[in-house]
Amino acid sequence: MISREYEKVLLFMGVLSSVGFPDRLRSCLEEKFGSIVFSSSPIPFDFTSYYDEEMGEGIERFFIAFSPLIDPDKLRDAKLFTNALEFEYAEGDRRKVNLDPGTLSVSNIVLATTKNRAHRIAIGSNLYAEVTLIYHHKGFESFSWTYSDYRSPEVQDVLLEMRKKYLKLLKAGKSGQ
Repeated sequence: MISREYEKVLLFMGVLSSVGFPDRLRSCLEEKFGSIVFSSSPIPFDFTSYYDEEMGEGIERFFIAFSPLIDPDKLRDAKLFTNALEFEYAEGDRRKVNLDPGTLSVSNIVLATTKNRAHRIAIGSNLYAEVTLIYHHKGFESFSWTYSDYRSPEVQDVLLEMRKKYLKLLKAGKSGQ
């Protein structure tokens, strides 16, 4: 049997927060996943009210991405770690930070989740993954299940910038720099 290595992917996180990005959280994430090489400006999270009761008012979405690039099968481990980390920033049973790890490749964005649905694949430890967006014709295309914020022009612009960073890191890795 011929075995091929995975193409390395960019580990990123879509962060929802009502408390900003605490320095201690940033340090913890960098210690676990590597240097943050991409960080977006915050975007007001008014796409849904799903998190309002738990997280309170003033929720913002921002994205961070890490170097080095990883094998895509590490997404499960990232989700397990971030699930535990979210509770360190909770007030009682209410999270103030929601960390959604995903991977960005040349052709898609994959997100990890705890919720099973028809289009999701089990990745172990009672976690699932879904292809949320595909890259096609110089942009991202969504599906019926794609979260509304990931369909928005504001978020897709951020993801395109993050993809440019990924392609630079991927090229540097292949050339040995």
